[in-house]
Amino acid sequence: MNFSAMPPSLSGVRVVLVHDWLTGMRGGEKVLEALCRLFPSAPLYTLLHLRGSVGGVIEQRTIRTSFLQRMPLAAKRYRHYLPLFPAAVGSLKLPPCDLVVSTSHCVAKAVRPPRGSVHVSYLHTPMRYIWDMYADYFGPGRGGAARYVMPLLRGRLQRWDVATCGRVDHFLANSRHVARRIERHYGRRAQVIHPPVDSGRFAPVARVEDYYLVVSALVPYKRVDLAIQACNRLGRRLVVVGAGPEKARLQSLAGPNVEFLGWAGDEHLADLYARAKAFLFPGEEDFGITPLESMAAGRPVVAYGRGGALETVVGLDDAQGRPPTGVFFDRQEVEDLVGAMSRLEADLERFEPQALAERAAQFDTKVFMRQMSAYLSQALAAPAVDQAGER
Repeated sequence: MNFSAMPPSLSGVRVVLVHDWLTGMRGGEKVLEALCRLFPSAPLYTLLHLRGSVGGVIEQRTIRTSFLQRMPLAAKRYRHYLPLFPAAVGSLKLPPCDLVVSTSHCVAKAVRPPRGSVHVSYLHTPMRYIWDMYADYFGPGRGGAARYVMPLLRGRLQRWDVATCGRVDHFLANSRHVARRIERHYGRRAQVIHPPVDSGRFAPVARVEDYYLVVSALVPYKRVDLAIQACNRLGRRLVVVGAGPEKARLQSLAGPNVEFLGWAGDEHLADLYARAKAFLFPGEEDFGITPLESMAAGRPVVAYGRGGALETVVGLDDAQGRPPTGVFFDRQEVEDLVGAMSRLEADLERFEPQALAERAAQFDTKVFMRQMSAYLSQALAAPAVDQAGER
């Protein structure tokens, strides 16, 4: 199927895409990229765009930004403007259209859709900074001055976040884990469509090297510190791909066995996945595309046993006749991760590269595109959900 053109069921539909911000090519941007392929003519609205930071499929389209684009140091310190995010998304004036598709982990779902349009919001999570991961960003030892300001703002932001749910006709969630959050915080139900994995970019190789791999934004809730400390303790080599505000702190924890590469290009990253002993995934994620990329490359995963990883990784103890694709650990403690890594090393021969790749293929981009096309067609045909709140 050719996914560079709009499917027949959506032909002629005027579509607008909305995304939180464009500052790097992470999991949310890979979902956006797939939507850009699905709707090649749709304009894109976002709070902030750092030019050249995302893939060409996104960069090549018409991108409209909010007033945050002109704020001092916004390119590097945009998160510091969190109190202004509601006003920024409110300033986005969308053109007349039939369908608005927002992809959001922060405020994009609160965009005001044009009259007569249907708004489908694909949520990676309700705004993590004020709900489930508030302590990771603003708890003891985190957040700097914001740690003292956010307790005054959190309640107001939560009330605004709930009130603007009325601007969304249909919620999609990237995992069952997130669907439960949407129901808990917003009182709304969401259908699950898992994010796309371009499994064709990856392939197992014959020669595997003796290192563990982390691919992650370097932010607190990713818990890259656990991976570093576990590899320090075991004396294992660790390669860290990614960048972010936690880099200096993480480098201070790292021994000579840990290498920081920054962000890697697609070809280099695919090779790093394929040659790693295993992939470490120590954070609680909403879904997590990177473990599936590792599986597509034929390499197993050591994952924290909560969140989206439970929907993708087949644990060694939970295989029930299926080929295992990883090992879980139960607590975000160094000792637990060390134990899981030791378990994986003892049973490494049980992880078959081809079986790992076949598991990843179940979440391929083609699956996402097919499911998304069918859902959006149904959403346009169905009456909008009647919800309380300002639209």
